[in-house]
Amino acid sequence: MIDLPDFDPVALHLGPLDIHWYGLAYLIGIVGAIVLGRIRARQVHSPIPPPVVLDLVLYCALGAIIGGRLGFVFFYQFWEYITNPIAILKVWEGGMSFHGGLLGAIAGVWAFARKLSIPLLKLTDFLAPFCAVGLFFGRITNFVNQELWGRPAELAWAVVFPSDPSQLARHPSQLYEAVLEGLALFLILWIYSAKPRATGAVSGVFLIGYGTFRIFVEFFREPDADLGFIFFNWVTMGHLLSIPVFVAGIALFMYAKRKEQNV
Repeated sequence: MIDLPDFDPVALHLGPLDIHWYGLAYLIGIVGAIVLGRIRARQVHSPIPPPVVLDLVLYCALGAIIGGRLGFVFFYQFWEYITNPIAILKVWEGGMSFHGGLLGAIAGVWAFARKLSIPLLKLTDFLAPFCAVGLFFGRITNFVNQELWGRPAELAWAVVFPSDPSQLARHPSQLYEAVLEGLALFLILWIYSAKPRATGAVSGVFLIGYGTFRIFVEFFREPDADLGFIFFNWVTMGHLLSIPVFVAGIALFMYAKRKEQNV
């Protein structure tokens, strides 16, 4: 059992300016995506040249932040925020939804694709590995901020969070997600996308991988306090939102491979 220190939610105090861990995670994720994107854009099969990577990542990041916040509001705490709408703007206090962020990111990339007249799936294939980078740092931030913790566990690596009133040892589910949805998914996508693939295949692998890992980790993650289990005392909101992601990934991958065979 590990007693977690009570981390300060503010990463850096710069005079009157406080930089929260969330803001730092977004910054590192965006910079990492730009650096890796420029490396990948030098390959022959890249749909865009290196100078365009910055704009593409910013479109995607802006969509992800807006979509992630709105997704959290509508999927998890709608009635709480509807009574205090101004709180929706306080993104530095946490409260983001990956599933909402995914929809927002797709919208941002769609807008950029229209601007440059590039097929949407070519850009999502290009971006897919870098999304995992943002997921990694986001989950690390969840751990530092002591949120989205796991279910009670009797394991050597179980963690006691200072902010947890029960003071139970719990699965560090945030770290499980960081390793699976972040590191493992990045490596899978980076290696798979190193060679030219059917348009949409890399995006399909991303959705399949994320859906699989998230569904798995939900069995170790404490259900949201406001929602609890949705069905059967084991189905969570995370399950309900991730299963369609997994199914969409299978469908997209099959579509990409079938289209490749017909060319």
